[in-house]
Amino acid sequence: MNANTTANSPLGRETAYPAQYEPGLLYPIPRAPARAQLGIAADALPFIGIDRWQAFELSWLDPRGKPQVATATLQVPADSPNLVESKSLKLYLNSFNASRFDDAEAVRARIEVDLSQAAGAPVTMAFGLPAQATAADADDIDGLDIAIDSYGPPDASLLQADAGEIVEERLHSALLKSNCPVTGQPDWADVTIAYRGPRLDRAGLLRYLVSFRDHAGFHEQCVEQIFVDLLARCAPQQLSVEARYTRRGGLDINPWRATPGIAAPAAARTERQ
Repeated sequence: MNANTTANSPLGRETAYPAQYEPGLLYPIPRAPARAQLGIAADALPFIGIDRWQAFELSWLDPRGKPQVATATLQVPADSPNLVESKSLKLYLNSFNASRFDDAEAVRARIEVDLSQAAGAPVTMAFGLPAQATAADADDIDGLDIAIDSYGPPDASLLQADAGEIVEERLHSALLKSNCPVTGQPDWADVTIAYRGPRLDRAGLLRYLVSFRDHAGFHEQCVEQIFVDLLARCAPQQLSVEARYTRRGGLDINPWRATPGIAAPAAARTERQ
């Protein structure tokens, strides 16, 4: 007898979605413990940055009960004491589906208030999504003809730089992968590293990025680890690290960390988003 029935399948298990707007669904996670493991002091961050969330599934009811749909871009400051767990944000946004609001502005204001409270710092929201764009101004390192055999834990010893040659360049890879520490699901990302300082060994950098492949870490934590490892091992004078993760549950997360004084990169989506 074939046991592969829909009833026995591990796929598509029912998830209890909220019937009404419920801000209590948001689940904040303190940033400090993971940062402490990287040697980052909560009161002396070595970077500036934001976490840009892109929401593709947002809906609510107008005062007469007619459904409204939208997309949104959220920005959480990197110096907020908490990040927000992504599935909780998905469930929270879905709690708007059957709730009535006066207008779109009321929805935007409500989301900003709730997320700011969860993050512990001002969060901004705008309706709409940025346009797709390529990393055309960055050198793609994925075509390097190298062997790789390290997939975790992340190995900073793979990073090398030539202190005798100071350069300014942007490097791009689409091979960053890590795993969600809550669900174990794979997280995929494009990462762009812009720096001025000793020339990075590109083969070592690519091997280092691939060494996250079996690592369990939140998107924001992975980007911060890349930043601090590059800063410690390669001593750049300026450094910017941005990862653009692929969508899951109608959301994607795009953390950016940089040395102070660098302007935030323009909001954009990759072809995988």
